Amino acid sequence: MNTLKIENLKVRIKNTDRIILDGFNLEVKSGEIHVIMGPNGVGKSTLSKVIMGHSDYEILEGNIYYNDTLLNDLKTDERARLGIFLGMQSPVEIEGVTNADMLRTALHSKMGTEFKLYEFIKDMDKNVEKLSMNPDMIHRGVNQGFSGGERKKNEILQMNILKPTFVLLDEIDSGLDVDSLKIVGDEVYNYFKENKPGILLVTHYERLLDYIKPDFVHIVTNGKIVETGDFSLVKKIEKEGYNKYISKKVESIGTCAVKRVVSHE
Repeated sequence: MNTLKIENLKVRIKNTDRIILDGFNLEVKSGEIHVIMGPNGVGKSTLSKVIMGHSDYEILEGNIYYNDTLLNDLKTDERARLGIFLGMQSPVEIEGVTNADMLRTALHSKMGTEFKLYEFIKDMDKNVEKLSMNPDMIHRGVNQGFSGGERKKNEILQMNILKPTFVLLDEIDSGLDVDSLKIVGDEVYNYFKENKPGILLVTHYERLLDYIKPDFVHIVTNGKIVETGDFSLVKKIEKEGYNKYISKKVESIGTCAVKRVVSHE
């Protein structure tokens, strides 16, 4: 079983005094879907970037482990080689490198001598069709000229091809119309059912969770988790908002204090 474990994490924006995460604790195991929600500016997207090793942030205290490996000082590519994948909120455009070339190179690096070009092409074509993407997109520069929704689909294409063991999704629903939201949501949940990765999902909206069924929902304010529950917590937030959590003074929730409230069949 693969486990991402975050212990008493304190993070600031590099070269500033601005603390974003402060006393953050969480444990996500394979076969679990955890959702991070909360008002703007509380560190939700920062969390996914810090796990992936973004250079804009500095860990002041605490540790991040994936299985028995300490991630704190690892480069982003080293974390990816461990099986961690980030679906970005704002995927970047890379001119001169096609989607097909990027995915082929990444998968070849992962699989080594087991890489089979024909199998890769078949898998890519199948996933492009499932995501209702224009087949020409795989031969264009990465995200070059893509709409916001097309970029998000491209992130899910990468996930399906690279088959990570741990998936971070940072507001993957932003910029999606109703039809694309269903496609992306269904594809993420199908990947989960087939491969049983751990998933940590950052979102503002309940609508994505109509398709991706979470085990745990965490509310983040003041740089830490202040409430944990099951899907009913999402309904409560939709009805009541975040105000009562913003001023809530609680001890950060430890990794062993997160109650296993729901489990997948």
